[in-house]
Amino acid sequence: MNPVLRNCLFYGAGHFSQLPGVRALFAGRAVIIVHHEIQRDCQSELMTGTSVSLFEYSLNWLRREGWSIVSLDECLQRLASNDRSRRYAVLTFDDGYRDNVSVALPVLERNNAPFMMYVPTGAPTRSLQSWWLGLRKLFLLRDKVTIDALGRQFHCSDIRSKISAFDEVRRWIHEDYRRGAMLAPTLEQNGISLAALNDEYFLDERELRNLARHPLASIGGHTTSHPALASLDTLSARAELADNRSYLENLLQLPVRHVAYPFGTPRACGPREERLANEVGFQSAVTTRHEQLHDSKVNHFALPRIGVNGRSDFRARMSGIVEAAQALR
Repeated sequence: MNPVLRNCLFYGAGHFSQLPGVRALFAGRAVIIVHHEIQRDCQSELMTGTSVSLFEYSLNWLRREGWSIVSLDECLQRLASNDRSRRYAVLTFDDGYRDNVSVALPVLERNNAPFMMYVPTGAPTRSLQSWWLGLRKLFLLRDKVTIDALGRQFHCSDIRSKISAFDEVRRWIHEDYRRGAMLAPTLEQNGISLAALNDEYFLDERELRNLARHPLASIGGHTTSHPALASLDTLSARAELADNRSYLENLLQLPVRHVAYPFGTPRACGPREERLANEVGFQSAVTTRHEQLHDSKVNHFALPRIGVNGRSDFRARMSGIVEAAQALR
């Protein structure tokens, strides 16, 4: 394809996606959508989650465009049977945030929309090294922030500069996920307790048990301590998956059949992790690779998911045109 035309397709995806013929041509048979926090005031949380209005918009858009919102189990069953009667969307939430219940659940109930929540052991037990929460708190508290491990000092007295600085440090950590632990001395020096933040932001064990019995909810695994599994040796990676599954099944007295790899990028999980997830008894595993599901031959242990990053971006990704344009680049 001509490079100019290819780039026009990629950067104009949001506009092209509104054409009905585009959706018919490029959209897959099913899509799994990933969420984390559903926030009432995104600015006060440095734009790290999905706003309530965008979340509601995405569900309304799915209904309006004829997508059927189903559980992950039903979606995989329909793909396996080559059911082409409709397109299917699965809603997933990672980490077990409180606002998934206090903010998102009423919206889900109004739409009768099933969903999957993937929970790491450390969230309800309050042991999670949730460096992203600590880093966010640090930038919210301080107008001058020194990240010793990065060798950078940030001067950020307004929300825009705080968001920019937070994103820069987060990108640095995502280049090597082991760097998250290097923030611990800085957070401690600034009086930031990850245990306290875990208690503030994540569901506790009682709340998780109650949610697991909601007719729309399913609970999946998300490892014990939320590491990038690819950075661990095989025995440690297996234990992260198996121990988390055992913990959740014992806590909930329900089977836990599905798992989400922390971070979910090719740098964080690959063929070894797919094999381990299968070996410890999971039936599927999701990534954060931004693709749709197109046929029944999908790899159940490397399922792609798309995020919700704005109305135009959401429409473009749901149309399949972004995925098609990326494949041509």
